[in-house]
Amino acid sequence: MQIEQCLHTAILVSDLGKAEQFYGKVLGLEKISRSLKYEGAWYQVGSNQLHIIVDKNTEVGLTNTEKWGRNPHIALKVTDINSAIAQLTQHNYSFQMSASGRAALFVRDPDGNMIELSQ
Repeated sequence: MQIEQCLHTAILVSDLGKAEQFYGKVLGLEKISRSLKYEGAWYQVGSNQLHIIVDKNTEVGLTNTEKWGRNPHIALKVTDINSAIAQLTQHNYSFQMSASGRAALFVRDPDGNMIELSQ
């Protein structure tokens, strides 16, 4: 077997409206059409997709509360980490800078899914 490409990442959320606000408005991801019959939203991220799937019983917790980057997460590349910081601050999202010292931060979506934004 030879893996050629990552096609998509799927995450569970409990509230589609809050998720769409975070991924579409705060992060500014491009929403794309989908033809599936269950509740969710698809976003284009470069050549990959992020699939948001609604599960009303979703509960996400932190396994490492001190270093957010040591939890399961999705990493997204940003062109300017300072712009990301400004956008998250404007929308009142808490974040943690990477402990490695690189230009990266970690933020949780409304359900607690961890997202890394890395320059």
